[in-house]
Amino acid sequence: MDILKSSRLDSLRYDIRGPVYEKSLQLQREGYKITSLNIGNPAAFGFETPDEIIHDIIMNIRNAQGYADSRGLFSARKAVMQYYQSQGVKNIEIDDVFIGNGVSELIALVMTALLNPNDEILIPSPDYPLWTTSVSLAGGTPVHYVCDEESDWNPDLKDIESKITNKTRGIVLINPNNPTGAVYEKEIVEGIVRLAEKHKLIVFADEIYDKILYDGAIHHSTAGMSEDTLIITMGGMSKNYRAAGFRGGWMILTGAKHKAKSYIEGLSFMASMRLCSNVITQYGIQTALGGYQSINDLIISSGRLYKQMELSHQKLVDIPGITCVRPKGAMYLFPKIDLKRFNFKNDGDFVLSLLEDQRILVVGGKGFNYMEPDHFRIVFLPHLEQLGIAMDKIGLHFENNRKKL
Repeated sequence: MDILKSSRLDSLRYDIRGPVYEKSLQLQREGYKITSLNIGNPAAFGFETPDEIIHDIIMNIRNAQGYADSRGLFSARKAVMQYYQSQGVKNIEIDDVFIGNGVSELIALVMTALLNPNDEILIPSPDYPLWTTSVSLAGGTPVHYVCDEESDWNPDLKDIESKITNKTRGIVLINPNNPTGAVYEKEIVEGIVRLAEKHKLIVFADEIYDKILYDGAIHHSTAGMSEDTLIITMGGMSKNYRAAGFRGGWMILTGAKHKAKSYIEGLSFMASMRLCSNVITQYGIQTALGGYQSINDLIISSGRLYKQMELSHQKLVDIPGITCVRPKGAMYLFPKIDLKRFNFKNDGDFVLSLLEDQRILVVGGKGFNYMEPDHFRIVFLPHLEQLGIAMDKIGLHFENNRKKL
């Protein structure tokens, strides 16, 4: 008798490490060199964690041998609390902060602690797919709202409200957005918070890229935006501090905590079940938030990240039949393919053929729960020279597959 996987997994996908990724591993085993533009892993492209963070972690390794409080080290939680206080957030205490093994773990934690069967969570489309998957695994139903490409990928507030039902429990924001690179306008963020107030919903804000901003874009955090609804704001060390492998994330609860005592008990219970998050990494959080913000050197016009964003975006929009909203934040591009002009059936067909023909790995838009089959995501983390070569190969692949008119 075959041992079958859980039926809960049948309809779930995580294409960032999905079938095309497995195909890339097979090609690598066969000796082919693959350019991986599929995952936002800064260390793989020479973006290193700042030395002072590494130093503090090393100096405290002996102190990290035992379990910590399930919510996190006092010093780490206080650093997170004080960081948000410095941003003008009021009425927050140490116990409003939870430390997790990256934001990924916290996403699963907040959904598992909240959802009953058939409860609905509103999630942007396109999204970071872990949100959709975590809602489904927790027994809930993900409902995707429209982010409008014609409006720089800002969420459509009317579409969000039209999808709120008596089963809806919360609204997810991913800002800056993965995969589009959008940074939401202040009135959009405030509008979503007002909708949550009106319909008595929780706001879940994934702000892991909040310091990676281009061309003067301003990030508007949800933390502290309302006293009438519960807001859970998430951040971490993976991107801003190039420490993805350390798995250091946090979330802070603001707003109507007095209405959520039972839910907060559930969050504490879920945090206790995993005993504690990575203690070693927590010793770097205070240094990260309080020290010199080296990410600023990378996002200015002369910085490495900015130059890579600009190069890759320009090379894409120079390809006839390809359009791409210029990102205002994060480390991704989400271009659109005019399928009428190319011999690709859909985004999946394009992604697989690009891997097989050019040895470049990207992710199709369907992997981010985008409804139309004509987008893909590129990570622009490689050094300029390597990135330029990869973008030229992508351009060549489109030319090789252009329809003859």
